Amino acid sequence: MPSVRRISHEFLDRQGLTTVFGNPGSNELPFLAELPESFRYVLGLHEGAVVGMADGYAQATGRPVLVNLHAASGSGNAMGALTNAVASRTPLVVVAGQQVRPAIGPEANLASVDAPALMKPLVGWAAEPACAQDVPRALAQALFEAELQRRPTYLSVPYDDWAAEAGDNSLPILDRRVIRASAPGAAQADWLVGQVTGARRPLLVIGGDIDTAGLFDDAVELAERLDCPVWAAPSQFRLPFPNRHPLFRGVLPAGIAPVTEAFEGHDLVLVLGAPVFRYHEYLPGPYLPQGTRLIQVTDDASAAARAPMGEALVAHPGAVIDLLVQALDRPDRPAAPYRGDPEPLTAEGPALHPEQVFAALRDEMPRDTAYVVESTSTNAAWWRQMDLRRSGSYYFPAAGGLGFGLPGAVGVALGQPDRPVVGVIGDGSANYGITALWTAAQQRLPVTIVLLRNGTYGALRWFGGLLGVPDAPGLDIPGLDFTRIAEGYGVAAQHVTGTDELRAALAERPAHPRLIQVDTALTTPS
Repeated sequence: MPSVRRISHEFLDRQGLTTVFGNPGSNELPFLAELPESFRYVLGLHEGAVVGMADGYAQATGRPVLVNLHAASGSGNAMGALTNAVASRTPLVVVAGQQVRPAIGPEANLASVDAPALMKPLVGWAAEPACAQDVPRALAQALFEAELQRRPTYLSVPYDDWAAEAGDNSLPILDRRVIRASAPGAAQADWLVGQVTGARRPLLVIGGDIDTAGLFDDAVELAERLDCPVWAAPSQFRLPFPNRHPLFRGVLPAGIAPVTEAFEGHDLVLVLGAPVFRYHEYLPGPYLPQGTRLIQVTDDASAAARAPMGEALVAHPGAVIDLLVQALDRPDRPAAPYRGDPEPLTAEGPALHPEQVFAALRDEMPRDTAYVVESTSTNAAWWRQMDLRRSGSYYFPAAGGLGFGLPGAVGVALGQPDRPVVGVIGDGSANYGITALWTAAQQRLPVTIVLLRNGTYGALRWFGGLLGVPDAPGLDIPGLDFTRIAEGYGVAAQHVTGTDELRAALAERPAHPRLIQVDTALTTPS
């Protein structure tokens, strides 16, 4: 009779979960024993970086990913990074080690007391099997729940379970599949088409789920047929529409009042693939202008249920886009040209303005470059200078928790080895996931990290002004040299001081990871 470990490895292999991101502890070693040759183990030096890499990898590949964490301590280290994976709806399957069963009740060292409760309500599903023979079934449920909910799941497994006999009833697990279809019914389709075609001044708001689902080009076709303004939903973690397209108005501000202001004059707001809405700054006001109707289309039932206004259709946005495109006529005139490149702003003194850095990236990097961005104080400069026209061009920490950017760039590079990947990372956020540089070096990834160094937490300074607390301590971080840090992890690094030097560095195409540090002037997110 095969062991629980063997059945579990076989199930994971058949499901394609053969890349494992982890940082092992003693409780995890029995699971990792006899790992098949088809598996690849990607070691991270901190659990936060492990989850950030897995998050980037899963988003880049569009597939669930296995994460292997230590018991309570390792899982706790990962929870900050998991907040981003939850907000981006990334299907991570987290399997954590647990003490042997006889040692859990007495709370022996490294026992995780009530392990599923530790991760709730963050993950979409969490469990610890009641017996060893239930481990393969529970592992399958962890995967299927992650796929169906598009949310991380968590399975705690006592380490003596892996060597136990699986039992005859574990074998059917190997051939299981769970398939979801969510097209609107005929009555729902007729209602939605009638609402959209009957609107006098419709407006589209599209979310990161559109890019996640590979609907980037489909969204462009729908917008052009509607010939209406397009906004990206607030707190955007993926770019679902070309940002220089003539219909694109930008990313909605993350406050109630300014969102309402953007909707003025429109009788219908159609939201595709986004919650309604992920606000940030508390700027109160009415949710919608007088006379404006909102319809949300999402396959996230929880997002539909918790929305404070509007009507919701729980369906796959791709099916709805197809439905609307078929119901709408092609435009009777050619689309307007994309907007051109503005002249970047400059800064006084030796530091570069972030716009100069982003203009250099736009001009020197290939057009299909994927950017993983974690420099929150430079958002306005980023969107003014960049020209992104392809799916999967932009990744951002979805929950706003720092530490995703650098590991996320490593994960995206692992998931899309044939695509250029650049991490645009602020000096404040870099420290949260800095150990990912070691993984990039060990994996010999041709990823470029552009490190923007301004010596402060720029976004917090902006928030200090917004909240009326300009004298808060702990906002400056002088004395950091990331070139020396990177070299210590085995990554080639250089400090550039001017635009010509920066452009020359970006024009190179090294086969291994590199870090380019550039001093930048302090700017605000908007």
